[in-house]
Amino acid sequence: MFRSVRHMIYDLIEWRSQILSGTLPQDELKELKKKVTAKIDYGNRILDLDLVVRDEDGNILDPEQTSTISLFRAHEIASKQVEERLQEEKSQKQNIDINRQAKFAATPSFALFVNLKNVVCKIGEDAEVLMSLYDPLESKFISENYLVRWSSCGLPKDIDRLHNLRAVFTDLGSKDLKREKISFVCQIVRVGRMELRDNNTRKLTSGLRRPFGVAGTSAM
Repeated sequence: MFRSVRHMIYDLIEWRSQILSGTLPQDELKELKKKVTAKIDYGNRILDLDLVVRDEDGNILDPEQTSTISLFRAHEIASKQVEERLQEEKSQKQNIDINRQAKFAATPSFALFVNLKNVVCKIGEDAEVLMSLYDPLESKFISENYLVRWSSCGLPKDIDRLHNLRAVFTDLGSKDLKREKISFVCQIVRVGRMELRDNNTRKLTSGLRRPFGVAGTSAM
């Protein structure tokens, strides 16, 4: 409701500026005034305010100079116009929702949610855990890697993310569903010395990435 009224107020401010500019031809000025009064009446209706009865030019009718029958007929016409506008707005909103639903139905999208609880693998050094989706028939990965850096202490390097290691593989469309098989692959990369048995400090290296293990399971 707030957004609708704010949008209408912005329109009224813009139209008021055009009217006060004095540059509009008479026919355009008359049409613009009708738009302004119609917008005001519509706003009063959705806010449950009183309906203002106007003449054909959009001027407020004076009850002291207008007969009761004329006021009644003008009120009927104004109410009918506002109701037609409400039905039009409702119909447009329904059409937008239907088109949006049809668009999503035509291009289905699916997602795979992954929640990493723990890495039970005795490595002895820091490691990188990479998870991704793989098509074994085409022998290629079909998603990006979800990377978690694991410390030698058996905890995530970023301790703030403990118990919050989640990822969503998105945009799995109809093409992916037609694949005969999709596997979920987890790779472990050791980060540290060249050799785990290297105890000679003079030869000690650090920060080297070496494949350590891999595992896979059927995802779809």
